[in-house]
Amino acid sequence: MALNVQHLNRTIATLEQALLALAQQPATPNNMLFDLYRNAAIKSFELSLETAGKLMRKALKAFEASPRSVDALVFNDVLRHAGKHGLLSSDAVERWLAYRANRNNTAHDYGEGFANDTLLLLPAYVQDVHSLSVALQKVFDASA
Repeated sequence: MALNVQHLNRTIATLEQALLALAQQPATPNNMLFDLYRNAAIKSFELSLETAGKLMRKALKAFEASPRSVDALVFNDVLRHAGKHGLLSSDAVERWLAYRANRNNTAHDYGEGFANDTLLLLPAYVQDVHSLSVALQKVFDASA
């Protein structure tokens, strides 16, 4: 089975659609559609971030002598290695570390303020994950 980024691209598309729908809703108290689309955007962010991490791990195995060493990396180290091997720029690594920190907080903080803070990250995240998707597919194509 060839490695590809189709599932990642699907999660990105879902996130983009949630953000578009959210933009059509006023952020007023008791607007259930706003809450629904905000929650969908945040869950899509979480899913795409986890998917991106798994794909980065797979791509890094093409650069490492020992694939098991990649399996032992924690997520933040996966991001640093992705920067080291050109999958992410050094600036992008810093942004991805912030996305990951935010994602870790969304798992433990369910407040409305925190959810709205997460929304502020998403436009840049969408651009970054698109760029990563292209870089990952190049690695997968080269190793096929």
